[in-house]
Amino acid sequence: MSLKKVVAAIRRNKCFLLTTHTNPEGDALGSELALYRLLKKIGKDAVVLNEDMLPLEYAFLPERESVRIYKSSLKNISFDCMVVLDCSDLSRTGEVYRINKENKPVVNIDHHISNRKFGTVNWVDPDASCASEMVYRIFKHMRVPLDKETALLLYVGILTDTGSFRYTNTTASTHKAASELVKFGFNVKEIYKKIYEDIPFKELQVLTKILPRIKRTYDGKIIWVEIPRNLLLKNKLSFDLAEQVLTYMRMIKEAQVVALFKENFGVRDEIRFNLRSNGAVDVNRIALYFGGGGHKTASGCTMHGNISAVRKKVLSRIRKSL
Repeated sequence: MSLKKVVAAIRRNKCFLLTTHTNPEGDALGSELALYRLLKKIGKDAVVLNEDMLPLEYAFLPERESVRIYKSSLKNISFDCMVVLDCSDLSRTGEVYRINKENKPVVNIDHHISNRKFGTVNWVDPDASCASEMVYRIFKHMRVPLDKETALLLYVGILTDTGSFRYTNTTASTHKAASELVKFGFNVKEIYKKIYEDIPFKELQVLTKILPRIKRTYDGKIIWVEIPRNLLLKNKLSFDLAEQVLTYMRMIKEAQVVALFKENFGVRDEIRFNLRSNGAVDVNRIALYFGGGGHKTASGCTMHGNISAVRKKVLSRIRKSL
């Protein structure tokens, strides 16, 4: 069992480097920070090193000050073992994986069906709702007591990756874990508000500019939108509106697949696309075709090129899957 191999690696090593994918969201942050707390509890040394800073909506998380950023914080980092969480491909850590120049063992903890099994130890469970649920299982297996701060981190990971317990990856095990976590008494309503509802007024106005750009094709079965870089640059967004936009697109009655195309900051002609499905189409296969991946009903990829050209290629692939 891979969980036992992960636990054996934890017990065998003394100093750990923890990381996750670029542009980390709730599950990425919740799982790595919860595991960081577990390691500290059992007397291990650990460092959390990410490519990107925490998004503004996750500034309330416990241990947020423990996250070091690759470009500005590489001094005095040593480790026996590297742990990568919620990441289907090692390259998705950005530049962080390059720090492992001595090829120290890598523990890969992930729930994406597209995972490339890049670790020395691979625990990949596509049936798990999220990486945070998997870290919860580590706590239970090792009999390490949970506390309020750790429970909050794990709950955030589960909440966000299940779409607030609405997606098909939500299982009885997911609800059982969440049930134990909320017993620690953190404010569930306040957590939801901070992640999803604390949108600054000016940024909500940007949302009203994005929504009219939504288009449909193939008898309304495919819903798509392009978000150009200049629209976001003009307004200097601090809140990522992608999930809000995708939520509205998924509400459209005939939609089988929704696609969001966004020009990334900092890199010329770099396009990030996100796909969501109602279950009839496996969007993971579509993302894999272009070098990305994820889940059957939620996947994504980063491509290089003109946004219109990328959109045409991806929509063509989606049509073939309908």
